[in-house]
Amino acid sequence: MNQAPKPRPTSWTENQSQALESAPVPSDLHPFKLKLIKAFKPSGRYRNEALLDSTLDDPDMFRYSKKRRDWNTFGQYLRNHRPPLSLSRCSGAHVLEFLRYLDQFGKTKVHTQLCPFFGHPSPPAPCPCPLRQAWGSLDALVGRLRAAFEENGGKPEANPFGARAVRLYLREVRDSQAKARGDQLREEEEKEAAPSPHDRGSRSG
Repeated sequence: MNQAPKPRPTSWTENQSQALESAPVPSDLHPFKLKLIKAFKPSGRYRNEALLDSTLDDPDMFRYSKKRRDWNTFGQYLRNHRPPLSLSRCSGAHVLEFLRYLDQFGKTKVHTQLCPFFGHPSPPAPCPCPLRQAWGSLDALVGRLRAAFEENGGKPEANPFGARAVRLYLREVRDSQAKARGDQLREEEEKEAAPSPHDRGSRSG
């Protein structure tokens, strides 16, 4: 006995699709959200495949996605805080807590002053020194979160990611990691190895 074919389930009626197609797009959306909206149909199929490809390949889109990921991560951190912390009550001190929390996921070896390889540009052997977030990664992260805070309605003057304590912390991390890597020693060795103006003048004469 032949069974009647089941109707194919659809998530959109024709009227809903047409209504969404003709609905005005908010002008305050992020430009890359606008591009994605224009690239898709309500059915989920590509409306403009070339536009979608150019959007996903755009380096600015990559930075935008990283900013959104970082913003979501920080929001999750606030929700897991004990007690839970609202964004409006977040201060520079809480940002520092977040940055130190991220150190457990770091991949940069930072030698302590007790380590025999402290200040050694090229350690010859492994050591038990901790892994930390690299200064460059933290600096870029704070920059993205600072922008995301204001894009999500925060006032610039109340931006915890721009607090003086955060800037001082980043400077301290930069300097301490440079010393642990021996950057200062390397610069001094390069200066000593470089010929002085007197030496260059005597050679040319």
